[in-house]
Amino acid sequence: MIELSNVSKTYGSGESAVHALKDINLHVPKGTIHGVIGLSGAGKSTLIRCVNLLERPTQGSVTVDGQEMMRLNRSALNQARHRIGMIFQHFNLLTTRNVFDNVALPLELMGEKRSAIQNRVLPLLEMVGLADKAKQYPAQLSGGQKQRVAIARALASKPNVLLCDEATSALDPQTTGSILELLRDINRQLGITILLITHEMEVVKSICHRVSLISNGKLVEDAEVGEFFTAPTTTLGREFLNDFLQLTPPKELIERLSDTSGEDTHPVVRLTFSGDAVSTPLISRLARECNVDVSILQAKVESIQDRTLGLMIAELLGSETQTQEAMAYLQSHQLNVEVLGHVQRTV
Repeated sequence: MIELSNVSKTYGSGESAVHALKDINLHVPKGTIHGVIGLSGAGKSTLIRCVNLLERPTQGSVTVDGQEMMRLNRSALNQARHRIGMIFQHFNLLTTRNVFDNVALPLELMGEKRSAIQNRVLPLLEMVGLADKAKQYPAQLSGGQKQRVAIARALASKPNVLLCDEATSALDPQTTGSILELLRDINRQLGITILLITHEMEVVKSICHRVSLISNGKLVEDAEVGEFFTAPTTTLGREFLNDFLQLTPPKELIERLSDTSGEDTHPVVRLTFSGDAVSTPLISRLARECNVDVSILQAKVESIQDRTLGLMIAELLGSETQTQEAMAYLQSHQLNVEVLGHVQRTV
């Protein structure tokens, strides 16, 4: 449905050039919800705006629903954009138009008759839960209601694709949850492909099928959401995950951690469990079979859509040979084992 091939975007030229996107390759299948996550300034907004050519790539190709966007003339591009809805962080509603007329605007621009507009707008307001707000103005609405109006407006032209540019960043957590549920329902009921950018891991966890991580204009990781939360492959991915899960060693332990390993130290590890491993008593078996003591410092279980994810930070107490055997044992049972460092033995 959405295909970015070798897309780059550069602003300016020479020594002052800013390379916002660098050779991006991204595939979003039809009917899926795909998240793009990254730090501020990573290139997320530029990427999503390249999909409908609000930003024209410096090089590469953009294909949406089988159309190569950069080859379209102005008229054809405008027609293609009717099939690509977009919602923004700050809603972008017209303050002088009421709710009905804000949603009707795209249809008016397309030259639709008033009767057709009426037949399209009212069901959309019903879908987003604002059937009783048709005559109210944006100033009379809450932030969540404004975003619902923006979503209905984006759907007015019956798009095949919905682009969401930090659509929940200006909302409180409870309202964010209701907007995400609405987007999930739209995806299920209408089969619309959704590409959203966010810096919030909760958004990715809640509704995305797949996620891409962007850093300094480059796509550095791409995975199914369950895989990303279970075993991110990059340092930045692990940092996002650890910040979201808030699973870090105690401060006093961090101060003692060292990269040096040996007979007079023992490792501190972060363990990630998924699937059957979450409900299997691996730690007690580990203690018996490898003859090590396990000091559990932190642990938690998270539900990631249809997966269960277990996380733990622990010290493995034994000889160097025993702790190496213990880590090999854990890895053989499909656990992700990350050595955070080593601490001096106290005994």
